[in-house]
Amino acid sequence: MNASAASTVNGGISFWYADQPAPTPREPLAGDASADVCIVGGGYTGLWTAYYLKKAAPFLRITLLEQKFCGYGASGRNGGWLYNGIAGRDRYAAKHGIQAAVRLQEAMNATVTEVIETAAAEGIDADIHHGGVLEVAYTPAQLSRLKAFHEAEQAYGEKDRLLLGARETASRIRIAGAVGSSWTPHGARIHPVKLVTGLARVVEELGVVIHESTPVTEIRPKHAVTPYGTVRAPYVLRCTEGFTAALKGEKRSWLPMNSSMIATEPLTDEQWERIGWAGREALGDMAHAYMYAQRTADGRIALGGRGVPYRFGSKTDNDGRTQPATIEALREILVRFFPSLAGVRIDHAWSGVLGVPRDWCATATLDRSTGLGWAGGYVGSGVATANLAGRTLRDLVQQDSGQAGPTDLTTLPWVDHKVRKWEPEPARWLGVHGLYAAYRAADRREASSHSAATDRLARLADRLSGR
Repeated sequence: MNASAASTVNGGISFWYADQPAPTPREPLAGDASADVCIVGGGYTGLWTAYYLKKAAPFLRITLLEQKFCGYGASGRNGGWLYNGIAGRDRYAAKHGIQAAVRLQEAMNATVTEVIETAAAEGIDADIHHGGVLEVAYTPAQLSRLKAFHEAEQAYGEKDRLLLGARETASRIRIAGAVGSSWTPHGARIHPVKLVTGLARVVEELGVVIHESTPVTEIRPKHAVTPYGTVRAPYVLRCTEGFTAALKGEKRSWLPMNSSMIATEPLTDEQWERIGWAGREALGDMAHAYMYAQRTADGRIALGGRGVPYRFGSKTDNDGRTQPATIEALREILVRFFPSLAGVRIDHAWSGVLGVPRDWCATATLDRSTGLGWAGGYVGSGVATANLAGRTLRDLVQQDSGQAGPTDLTTLPWVDHKVRKWEPEPARWLGVHGLYAAYRAADRREASSHSAATDRLARLADRLSGR
């Protein structure tokens, strides 16, 4: 264990709250209430949905219910990657045709710009730096996957994506052993908490009623049930992502997958000179158990990966605490990428959960027979996808209520997609842990091999998982 481990703050929701004032709790629901639209979940999806609905139809009475406080979940714990990835695109291409999937990808490309421009227009300073996303390879097998990934992205219309060799990659960021990378301009670094708290402020100023410390225990047509009363509304929209399993009847809908992060101490100018990273791109790799990182506005590296992937019975963590072994594993990734940082202090570590559907496809849905809607299953790509979801749910509600007709968003292939449920326990726990054990083993084998082929363990895991 690194000598600095004793000084690492573990949990406390996330590092992103370390330099922010503690959120002032909003009042919980005080009894039965009514609304035109009730939104369950105070993260990006719920807040963007409230924002776009209220802007489109200011007369709507919108109530948002949040079990803790806005930004308690993944929206306040993520890696700060605002980028154009969306879960399930290949599956949508196979089901609906390549052009439908291209439209979905184009919508995601535009979403990155939409978030940046909307934050600026609403006065939300979220430390946004529009430097794109750089995904690197450092083994022969990773390089093969990188080239295939790059070609696939171009096939989906990303003609502005660049494939970089080892020297060009090093000119951007000096990662030990990097042999290539792929860069897209459709990405930005953000401060997750500054975005979610700013969005909550704007939504409240627009007239949306937000009740925090109000857990919803059951959603049924026209009802959101809490311990303090029931909100009745023609439309009830579930925006709970990794916390969905806590709702009655939803235990096997979306699996709450754990992801963990560390943040270093602020690096010196000399350390940054050795690393580079002047473009402040969001950084990822082509490993099976992949990592993601950013250069923060205050000069740290925030880096994440899987850690312990899943807790039995779809349980979630305790305010972001993560296991010491996970912290050490993430520190080892940091040093593997940047050997000169072997002695750097890890100031903060935390965990959160993301929503994973059984077929790994993000969805946005409104059941017109019941008024129940939902969006999520982002599989870790939710910072941008949540914005597209909010605009899509707005259009679906307006279409159903007769305020508007179908739009480009309501006809995207992820709308109304049906997903089968996850297996019951203990098959779910055994399957997920076995899956990530195979991915980690495949990464180790590829690191010690000169083969350009993806390891067979990873190929088997992909088939079993349905990815």
